[in-house]
Amino acid sequence: MIGNEVFSCFVFYGVLLVIKMYIIAIITGQVRLRKKAFANPEDALRHGGMQYYREDPDVERCRRAHRNDLENIIPFLFLGAVYSIIGPSLTVARFHFLVFLLARVVHSIAYLFVLRAPTRSLAYIVGQIPCISMALQILIAVAAYA
Repeated sequence: MIGNEVFSCFVFYGVLLVIKMYIIAIITGQVRLRKKAFANPEDALRHGGMQYYREDPDVERCRRAHRNDLENIIPFLFLGAVYSIIGPSLTVARFHFLVFLLARVVHSIAYLFVLRAPTRSLAYIVGQIPCISMALQILIAVAAYA
């Protein structure tokens, strides 16, 4: 499959997206440590006591950003992999992958830095466009064989 240029391109962008998800997870952990807001009693006890077994709005914001990535990047990984094997143009496929990556980066920045609305919403919508496009192209391609 790596000989397939579109699939190789997809793998590149997919790995960047997974790395981005790891970065958000690390940021969440760092904010949790900085704010002393632990999700588990044993972690709170290790870091000062049960009073730190609590929620924090900043930690929750990071968690929501991470959860939103999970809800969007996982479907993209499926769609992108299938889309890669139906024979799209490399240029068009790369554009789909790049737009999704950039939209997710902007979405995360908007989430974590509390940028003014509708920045985050627009980034979300822009990221959905290549996913919908890939999904429709996949359905059209497989409908020919159904």
